[in-house]
Amino acid sequence: MTDKTETKDSHAPKGLEDVVAGPSSITFLDGLKGRMIYRGYDVIQIADKTIFEEIVHLLWHGDLPNRAQLDALKLELAEARSLPPDVLTTMRQFPKKSHPMDVLRAGVCLLAMTDSDTQDNSPAANRRKAARLVARMATLSAAWHRIRNGKTPLAPDPSLSHSANYLYMVTGEKPDPVSVQAMDLYLSLLADHDLNASTFTARVIVSTLSDIHAALAGAIGALKGPLHGGANEKAMEMFLEIGDPAKTEKWVEKAIAEKRKIMGFGHRVYKVEDPRSGLLKKMAERMGEVKKEPRWYQISVKVADTVHRLKGLNTNVDFYSASVLYLLGIPIDLFTTVFAVGRAAGWCAHVFEQLGDNRLIRPRSEYTGPVDRAFIPLEKRP
Repeated sequence: MTDKTETKDSHAPKGLEDVVAGPSSITFLDGLKGRMIYRGYDVIQIADKTIFEEIVHLLWHGDLPNRAQLDALKLELAEARSLPPDVLTTMRQFPKKSHPMDVLRAGVCLLAMTDSDTQDNSPAANRRKAARLVARMATLSAAWHRIRNGKTPLAPDPSLSHSANYLYMVTGEKPDPVSVQAMDLYLSLLADHDLNASTFTARVIVSTLSDIHAALAGAIGALKGPLHGGANEKAMEMFLEIGDPAKTEKWVEKAIAEKRKIMGFGHRVYKVEDPRSGLLKKMAERMGEVKKEPRWYQISVKVADTVHRLKGLNTNVDFYSASVLYLLGIPIDLFTTVFAVGRAAGWCAHVFEQLGDNRLIRPRSEYTGPVDRAFIPLEKRP
């Protein structure tokens, strides 16, 4: 008789919930108070007063830049935006129905093959590669949107900021100041968020002493999932399905009764409202006014109120960002690539930190299967 003695029931937290995987000086999240801190600065206090390049400098160097430092970083990113010709040639061969996140992941891998620093893991080389990756991931996202629609990708405009240039390359039009502010706010709020799934993936990969391109390609793969970076796509699809603010409450009630998952609510870390949600809510209202399309904001507010009344859930960063990105003229299936464009800054900061005091990340599992099973010869097995 086979011994199928089981080990004790598992007490390990599923999904590594609340497990501290290691020290970091980049971002602190206070889930009980709803606070988010980059390098000591309350993000909610600075995100609408800075541009994305300032946040990149903060994450990479530990402090906000002075004017000369900011100008130098802006110039470095602007000079790095253009994609190598071989990368664009290869992208034109991709199936036109490819998901933008798949193209972004493949594009980062292509960049690794064309980067002279790929095999150099020194701090100086990684800093150079990080600037190229942050600059070119935006170009990859925008270029693919035009390629798949049979258009020629627009060359980056070095006179524009990172956010303004991205909007220009996607839409073909120079953006208005409010749109640039909205994009800066979104990218800055999404630039880092502690050891989320994609950031942890990047750190695991680079802890093996692989390269920064491999780390970011893996992070993009993790971000693609709707439980991580893809939720704002689903939120906007919901707003479009509702269509009319007057129909919102009944739509939500029916969806909850049918046990449909309503995206953009709840968070693994925050026990109160995601602190990023408030700033994005204000920006969603402002964008609705500027673009003369207030209904998406009106629908989102009614969805949020109804879900909170019926389920007690708070909105997260994906919820109000959906209509912001939509009114910026960004196609819905491009939303998650924009998330990646912002989060690339944080991924690179974590790569720097991991390699600065590296130890291979190799956790253990709590085994819950059988032990001491007796071997049965093949001819005697039932």
